[in-house]
Amino acid sequence: MAMLLRKVWGSVSNRSESSSDRNRIFSSSSSSSLGAFDQLPADILMQILRKLEAKDAVKMSVVCKSWNSLISDNLLWIFFLQNQPYESWDAIFFSETSLRSGYPLQTFPTQMPDLSFMRIYSQRMRVPGSVIIDGGSGYCKFGWSKYARPSGKSATFLEFGNIESPMYSRLRHFFATIYNRMQVKPSNQPIVVSVPICHYDDTESAKASRRQLKKTMYSALFDMNVPAVCAINQAILALYAARRTSGIVVNIGFQVTSVVPILQGKVMRKVGVEVVGVGALKLTGFLKELMQLNNINFGSLYTVRTLKENLCYVAADYEAELSKNMPASFEIMGEGPITLSKERFQTGEILFRPSIGGVRAMGLHQAVALCMDHCHDAELTSDDSWFKTVVLSGGTACLPGLAERLEKELHGLLPASISNGIRVIPPPYGVDTAWFGAKLVSNLSNFPGPWCLTKKPSGLKSKLNLMW
Repeated sequence: MAMLLRKVWGSVSNRSESSSDRNRIFSSSSSSSLGAFDQLPADILMQILRKLEAKDAVKMSVVCKSWNSLISDNLLWIFFLQNQPYESWDAIFFSETSLRSGYPLQTFPTQMPDLSFMRIYSQRMRVPGSVIIDGGSGYCKFGWSKYARPSGKSATFLEFGNIESPMYSRLRHFFATIYNRMQVKPSNQPIVVSVPICHYDDTESAKASRRQLKKTMYSALFDMNVPAVCAINQAILALYAARRTSGIVVNIGFQVTSVVPILQGKVMRKVGVEVVGVGALKLTGFLKELMQLNNINFGSLYTVRTLKENLCYVAADYEAELSKNMPASFEIMGEGPITLSKERFQTGEILFRPSIGGVRAMGLHQAVALCMDHCHDAELTSDDSWFKTVVLSGGTACLPGLAERLEKELHGLLPASISNGIRVIPPPYGVDTAWFGAKLVSNLSNFPGPWCLTKKPSGLKSKLNLMW
């Protein structure tokens, strides 16, 4: 302890005496005594505790009861949580203050003096970790919740929108394939699986389709002996990844783009989910047409997609960009460097002008503006700010300049009463955004409790209806 004190004292020896006097941790009226440590300023005591590991700090509180008030100090445990190797503090704070209640979400005040981060730290260390499967219409990302990022990616080989009789066997085969690739038994860990955005309407038929899809997913996983299952809408997970529980998620999928309003973790289908018939595949196909038109040789559609992902961007001002010459090259293995010029920004422009790609549909900015109009008119809350955060999701949403262009277009389309305060956020974790949203949920200190279903047929139906 003496060596530790000398080390700490050396690191703060340049502090001013006045600062030390102001920060003494106990007053003369304190009923607790630390003996000689009573004379140490608060910041030095806190640094002593921080030099210890979390387990040693707890041991100190057991051996010396008078240290209990120090050991239970939230600031100490926030420090330990801030130094977790696999999660950022802001992600931990958001999830523990906004998502602990499970669904439906409860609103917490900004300051929560009764929230014990010592307890949260202890519980999070005991959470065993979960399997995360984020499956979409294009690619599936899978991995462990305790890992920094997904451990694998594969093409999704089923259409989640299809609920015909073969759906159960196809889902079962899909999940079994992922478990085999991860080399883990389904019965070992809980699972968080994303539910792709489909069946957009609020009609009875669409509701039944969504319930059937989710019920089939639960049945397939429970029949594989998965102990607990948490299935969450992909758009909601993307919103969580952006540290939000309310907002509009723009998901640029493989085939279509969906504009999804979400309030307190619930998709507002009564307000309306807008769908634009332009997705990642259309952008890749349009770039292919432009390259053929300009006699640019390429080996395969994979080459075109790679060029789209590495060279393309969205122009802030399309007309002004046409007068510029901004060539850039990217080297494709086995094909050498390929150079694109105007094709770089013309490709992404079909998101705002679908007609140039031969698609009869409204532009992305028009779809988002229409969704915001509906949210405003619905008057779901006394404050319109809930729908003014727009979170982009999907691989194509990572195109540089897209968030800035969409925000600019929205300000031009909407009246000031609605457009004031609008903020468009690029995919917080790139193509893995929804996966990271699932990671926030699966690492909660009380997971799997409030979020998961276990194999209890009597409670399955009622909770499924509630969550949809």
